[in-house]
Amino acid sequence: MRGPRSRSLGWLATVLVVATTLIAPWPALAQDATPAAAGEATVSLTREEFQAQIQEDLQYSEAATPGGAFIDSALADIQTLQPFLAEEITTSTVVGLIYETLVGGDPRTGQIAPNQLADYWEVGADGRTYTFYLNQDAKWHDGTDFTAEDVVFSADALASPDAGSVYTGSFVDTFESWRAIDDDTFELVAKEPTYTALFEILSLYIIPKHLWENVPLSEWRTDPGATGADPSRVIGTGPFRFREWIQGDSVTLDRNDDYYAKVPYLDSYVLRVWPQQTALVNALINGEVDVASLEAADVAALEGNPDIVIAEYPTRSFAYYEFNLDPEVTTKWQDERVRQALLYALDRESIVNDILLGYAEVAQGTQPVVSYAYAPDQIETNYGYDPERATALLEEAGWTDTDGDGIIDKDGEAMSFEFLYPQGSAETDQIVAYIQDAWSQIGVDATPRALEFPALIEATTTNPTFDIALYGFLWDASFIQDIMFGCAQYQVGFNDMKYCNEELDAINAEAKLTFDEDARRELLIQASNIVNEEQPIAVLHFSDALVGVNAAIQNYIPSTWGQDLTQIWIQQ
Repeated sequence: MRGPRSRSLGWLATVLVVATTLIAPWPALAQDATPAAAGEATVSLTREEFQAQIQEDLQYSEAATPGGAFIDSALADIQTLQPFLAEEITTSTVVGLIYETLVGGDPRTGQIAPNQLADYWEVGADGRTYTFYLNQDAKWHDGTDFTAEDVVFSADALASPDAGSVYTGSFVDTFESWRAIDDDTFELVAKEPTYTALFEILSLYIIPKHLWENVPLSEWRTDPGATGADPSRVIGTGPFRFREWIQGDSVTLDRNDDYYAKVPYLDSYVLRVWPQQTALVNALINGEVDVASLEAADVAALEGNPDIVIAEYPTRSFAYYEFNLDPEVTTKWQDERVRQALLYALDRESIVNDILLGYAEVAQGTQPVVSYAYAPDQIETNYGYDPERATALLEEAGWTDTDGDGIIDKDGEAMSFEFLYPQGSAETDQIVAYIQDAWSQIGVDATPRALEFPALIEATTTNPTFDIALYGFLWDASFIQDIMFGCAQYQVGFNDMKYCNEELDAINAEAKLTFDEDARRELLIQASNIVNEEQPIAVLHFSDALVGVNAAIQNYIPSTWGQDLTQIWIQQ
């Protein structure tokens, strides 16, 4: 997700080509790649040192035929061009090519790296003071000089809930102050030494003060710089410049020839939006797109095609459905036994094997397979397929079929509700249909309703009147999950559920203060067990990515941590 932590389209493996500007947030790295606690000052690698490492390890080739347009693909349009309002991967990918953050990431590991606006940084001996040395050649796309005052302005905006960012809560919880030391030096002070401090600034997109300072934060969502109506207001420092957004169809960006770092080989980047998966796969076969997320059923049709390379790899994502736990909206889900029953009623092995054809793993807990905290043998409750257990739990919670209509009820209320999910995927349609049928076997009446992705986000965040909604989510490399499950993250983070457990909050807070990975891992396993037991969300499976790539695309290295779009070139 870029996405430090981002929503994805259902559980589809998202393959938008993510530049190193977009890799998820990572721990602060000293030169030995170890996060530093208080007591010793550390200095990061420099931009030049990092790039030398990357070239040695990944052996990117020089472009024999530079130029051309790279055609990316998605099943949902972007939300906005204002980066503070991006909260899902498609939007984050596009805006992350236009705008930048202070630090970026390593496409090999997902760890933090100096390949953004800061050439390097220092962490003070107090473990709290971060000093960023900004690139002195960076300029805004309109030619205006980039300075530390732009960073201060952006940090001020992110700290305000009026900006509408889902990352505001985490940012203000982490940092107490920031300032420009001079035009090329920025200082950020954390409230206390934490392992995750720099993770939080991957959500701090730097935007031009000279274009946004006179626009009230409450008007950012409708500003022409957010809608694309005025391209002269879509101005970043990144490797691509904005050209146009044809809503529902495509977004086009052009190479920034004045980029201060490595200028892309490509002439342009185009995101094309497709109405459903079949059309997208046909577009890949016909050469209309260069990369496409595949579903399991697509693989057989593409295998043996010399023009398409298929890649598979585990991801940092999971598929889940979330409950609305706000009693003012619905009281159906207040008893955790009801939430547990719905998961016991699902044969997730069948979903993985019969629909996903083995390209996923049944989830035990909330930590995905690539996480250092993945520990299925330490998850205390295993929700194996057990419809009898599901029925018993519902009866214990007072839900029985009192009128014989086949639908359980309690106190005159039937267990009937809408089940929201993102439209466009035949695979998603299949799984939702299976869930609907499985739940009907225990007297639960779910009515599926497919929505365009922006409408789904609206229904679960801006106006959270939903009952249950289906999503996918990608975690950052810390794998600390408080932005979804923290009490304080309701409507300022990804806690759509209005879930709160103070014990869980305390464990996640301790994890952030824990620099030793083994000790932090144990805390995250504890946290995963709490969420798994209380079921504010039900994690269905951990997803594998299936990606179809035009064989002419060079320097594309499949990875859960993304791609560097500046390195990609097209063999003519």
